[in-house]
Parts: sequence; structure tokens; C-alpha cells
Amino acid sequence: MTELQISPQPPEIPPEPGIVILGRFQPFHMGHEILIKSAVEWRNENSSESKIVIAIGSSNRPETLRNPWSAEERKAMVEAWAGSDEKLGGFQIVAIPDIDDPPNWVSHAEKYHGAPGTLFTSDRETAELYRKGGWEVVITHLELRERYEGWRVRETARMMSTITEEEAVTEVLGATIPLPVIDYLISNGALRRLAFLGEGGEPVG
Repeated sequence: MTELQISPQPPEIPPEPGIVILGRFQPFHMGHEILIKSAVEWRNENSSESKIVIAIGSSNRPETLRNPWSAEERKAMVEAWAGSDEKLGGFQIVAIPDIDDPPNWVSHAEKYHGAPGTLFTSDRETAELYRKGGWEVVITHLELRERYEGWRVRETARMMSTITEEEAVTEVLGATIPLPVIDYLISNGALRRLAFLGEGGEPVG
């Protein structure tokens, strides 16, 4: 296995402790939308001064069907979705490289998303890692989790990547991906790219 390079390097000054939402966002889909909006509601009720920190993982993975979009592209997807939505309040986006070392993940990630604050997640394994790292953890239930599994969304996007009728693409992808993100994927060729990645489709199941 090729050793992963640490890219980007951690910032000299990490963000202040806030409410962290961690994901790969490959691509940003409606499950992420639900998660972030739930975190904002929780923040407004429980910690109104806290900033939302959206942490984009796997920033150093090579381009594959599992990781087709760069951290910069995924950041652009989040920004396209957020737009000028003032209800999100203050938020920051950071990219975090993988290290393939779960026991040391939290201390590694803190260099990018800040010291212990609150992790808002729907993933119990991630929640346990952060609890052990001294974080407050809020676990939210994600409805329709199966529909919003990343591999399903990517496989649907791959199947639509050769379709030239934008209305048809938008209609199909609109079941799981917010419209501003679909527009981004179409407008810069990020969707079309899936048709040319050399792997077969992701396994079903």
C-alpha cells in the first residue's frame, strides 16, 4: 500500500473549539444537508456563540470512484449548497488528510478542526473515538440512512455521468443531492469525470 502523504499540512493556528461535523462529502448529499441543519438547530438552542466547523476528510486520497472529487471540489460543493443561507450562521470548512490510524485520529484531526468542543454526528464509531478523546458528542438519528449512503449516491451519479440532457440528470440526482450541488457538478465537468475513471462500479450491498 502506498503511504499516504499528509496534505494539506495543519494550519499554524487551528480553529477555536466549536461544533464539528465530520464527513467525506463524496459528494455532498441530502444526508449531509440534514446533518448540518440539525447541528445548526442544536447550536442555536445549546451553544449559540459556537461556530460550525465542517471537516472534510480524506483530503489526501487519490482519485478513484470512491474518492472522485478533491477536497477543494468538495469544499466548493458545501459552499454552493450553503450559498447566502444566513440560518447557518458562522461556519468554517477545513480539509483533513487520512492517516489510517483510528486510535490517533482525534489528536490528528484536532490540529485541523480545533481542540475539544462538540462533535455532531450520526456515526457511532466516530462518536466513540471522539468521546475517548474528551469531546462532548451529540448523536443524531439520520432518517432514510440507506438512501443517503455515499456509495449509492456515487453509483447513481456515475450512471448519469454520460447523460447529456441536464434536466434528466437533475431529475434523477435530485432525489439525493441538493440542486445547487448538482448545478456545480454539471457546470464544471465534475460529474462527467465519473464516466472516465478506470474502476468498475462500486459493489452493491
